[in-house]
Amino acid sequence: MAHNHFQPDIYLEFVRSEVPHYDELEDAVAGATEELAATRILDLGSGTGETARRVLAKHPGARVVLVDASAEMLEAAREVLAEDRVEQVIVSRLEDALPDGPFDLVVSALAIHHLESNDKRLLFRRIAAALGPNGRFVLADVIVPDDPSEAVAPLDSPFDRPDRLDDQLGWLSEAGLEPRVVWTSGDLAVVSCDRPLE
Repeated sequence: MAHNHFQPDIYLEFVRSEVPHYDELEDAVAGATEELAATRILDLGSGTGETARRVLAKHPGARVVLVDASAEMLEAAREVLAEDRVEQVIVSRLEDALPDGPFDLVVSALAIHHLESNDKRLLFRRIAAALGPNGRFVLADVIVPDDPSEAVAPLDSPFDRPDRLDDQLGWLSEAGLEPRVVWTSGDLAVVSCDRPLE
């Protein structure tokens, strides 16, 4: 996908044109959080706040910490989210340290595929450490499908580094999470990962 993360005014229109099942993916993220009692949420690669908006609608008492490398995108997110629902806004890369936990829920949509494989593994470990007991991480992203003909998202940027779903499930398990695939469509997947009680 072209790296249009610094154009918040056209981002949603752009991503819907590039990712035909974008709204279904976002609905699957929000749906994967429904039975969770979340009051503190971390949104990684939060962009214009679309994922946070949908997830917060499922958790009326929750507040979110937004993290993105683009200050412009975070400013756009501030405009669509109620001020009292946003705990903190942090300009930071996914490779950097995460905000202090614990979080009941961590979500990330269409951001982590920008990382190299080893950076994904390290991030999954940091996410697991930031989750509270019974916390959940919901990952929604572009993957490398088993059948190349199922690849729909145009990955023509040097910033696009998707991995196979089974590899990522293994890395999530290594991090101490219990992943399960809740939705797939071609080269898109949503994975719900629970942190078990210790």
